[in-house]
Amino acid sequence: MRAILAIDQGTTNSKAVLVSEKGEIVGRGSAPVGISYPKPGWVEQDPRRLYASVCEAVDACLKAGSDVVIEAVAISNQRESVTAWDAETGEALGPVVSWQCRRTAQDCERLIAEGRLDRVQALTGLPLDPMFPGSKFRWLLDRIPAGRSVRLGTIDSWLVHCLTGGRRHACDASNAGRSQLFDLREQRWSEELGEIFGVDIALLPEVLDSSADFGRTQGLPGVPDGTPIMAAIGDSHAALFGHGAFKPSDGKVTFGTGSSVMTTLSQFIPPRNGVTTTVAWRIGGKPTFAFEGNILVCAASLPWMADILGLADVAALVELAASAEPGGPGFVPAFVGLGAPYWNADARALFSQINFNTTRAQMARSVTDSIAFQVHDVIAAMRTQSGGELGALYVDGGPSQNRFLMQCVSNLIEHPVIQCEAPEASALGAAYLAGLSLGLWSDLEIVAALPRNTQTIEPQPVDRGVLLDTWNDALARSTSRETKAKGE
Repeated sequence: MRAILAIDQGTTNSKAVLVSEKGEIVGRGSAPVGISYPKPGWVEQDPRRLYASVCEAVDACLKAGSDVVIEAVAISNQRESVTAWDAETGEALGPVVSWQCRRTAQDCERLIAEGRLDRVQALTGLPLDPMFPGSKFRWLLDRIPAGRSVRLGTIDSWLVHCLTGGRRHACDASNAGRSQLFDLREQRWSEELGEIFGVDIALLPEVLDSSADFGRTQGLPGVPDGTPIMAAIGDSHAALFGHGAFKPSDGKVTFGTGSSVMTTLSQFIPPRNGVTTTVAWRIGGKPTFAFEGNILVCAASLPWMADILGLADVAALVELAASAEPGGPGFVPAFVGLGAPYWNADARALFSQINFNTTRAQMARSVTDSIAFQVHDVIAAMRTQSGGELGALYVDGGPSQNRFLMQCVSNLIEHPVIQCEAPEASALGAAYLAGLSLGLWSDLEIVAALPRNTQTIEPQPVDRGVLLDTWNDALARSTSRETKAKGE
């Protein structure tokens, strides 16, 4: 059986799946990555451990899968996380500075004070926020000893480096578009942005299409040397592609450590209302654009709350939450500030409107509901920006498999959500792109027609006004002021 090996390198786990030429998953494997918090607001990973987890996931996948001939490797990856390494030796020259990390908040504030925000947003579609890599690249460079031959990169470029034995330094347009150093309209690294952030763009990888030749494998256990790497794409973009959300206004919500809400656009639209504009993918030199809202903390709040309440696991937390009626206390999961559509680095996590009658179940419900509230606010901002109706909305990631959580989302946004049986939407999207490169599938219509087991959850009536009042009160307390999406 011919198959594509798709690597999905995430924040907490690396996954690998084998995807047959029929678009079916025939093998799975995963391995933990590890993450550290050296200071409050700092989040980082070991780049060597990150790649080791990829090798472990691939090994587990190959052992679990059927006998296959691996035609190609595809990569999807956590975005906005960056690292640096020696171009000659491959030695890591710093940590992976995570997309969650807030260590460069003061640098972003300084750039805003210097009046750089409007220009950065106009070129990149992104706000000046420590989530994005421009200031992180500068932080890494400031700590590398003089005289080293430096390469900078997003996680896909680090994986390409490792998978090819150091022969290639390349990333795809979707990852480049999240770097804050890439001109979206010109589709190239920007000297102007390099000067703003103090980064020599010559240190950055070559930018390729998402469906392209990224080199040949060398030393990947279980995979023959010389296997082509035929796709790379950011994980959220890959999920959008994996769902077949090719029509303008179609979208998806990926639920994970954080959350990404994306809707496909027919053309480039400048960002407003706290959402960003990004390259969804690039094929044949032509970019497809999308709106995106990045929620910094989503499912990461669930194990935290389960531990506080003394529950066995997240499943027990969700079961407890489902036993409570909506409308209890408010909870804002601003553990590392707030992302879209608020972009407030100073916001802090809190509960509001707690009293002696507040129950454990209500506390659990307020945490699970915070996932739906954040999605609601991002989609509301997108609707305001586009002026159009929302199309098909897919959901993926581990929490998307929970009916209760997704029903809460559907109720709040007053729109159906489409659950997908396979949670590996990002890996599938990367595999589909590699299949296009190989000619396994000839065009997007064929990809859209590949089998997907889905179930639609229709919205149920709830008192949204009361619920949103409680949520907005909690937001205001979290930020110590009235919280609005930027641009409103």
